[in-house]
Amino acid sequence: MKSFKASFAVICVLLAGNCWGYGGSGGGATSCKKPQFRAFDPPQHSEVSPASPFSFQVTGADPDTIQVTVKQQPVDVNVTSKNKVFQVTGSLPENLRDTYARIQISASGPNRCKGTAGWLVKISK
Repeated sequence: MKSFKASFAVICVLLAGNCWGYGGSGGGATSCKKPQFRAFDPPQHSEVSPASPFSFQVTGADPDTIQVTVKQQPVDVNVTSKNKVFQVTGSLPENLRDTYARIQISASGPNRCKGTAGWLVKISK
């Protein structure tokens, strides 16, 4: 009889633990909040010269995680902050000419939630 009671107690504890693992009263995971991107300059589908400057704004991101690539080439950017809004500036790679290129952005927010964005420009000769 003692082993039955012990087994029953173990089963009850295991079942209760499973309920807490799905967001019950035992805690729960925090939600993922991705960074937000806006104010892309030059605007989408603009025609620009090689090595032209670009900029955008990011909110809700760790500034150390902001990364930019253009046609899979990493681009150095300058990040400044004003009222929790990060202004990001950089220049297109000089070697890109007579092509379309996507300015691709990624950054991580709270709880390492990754956000991505980007826009397409036409680079002239």
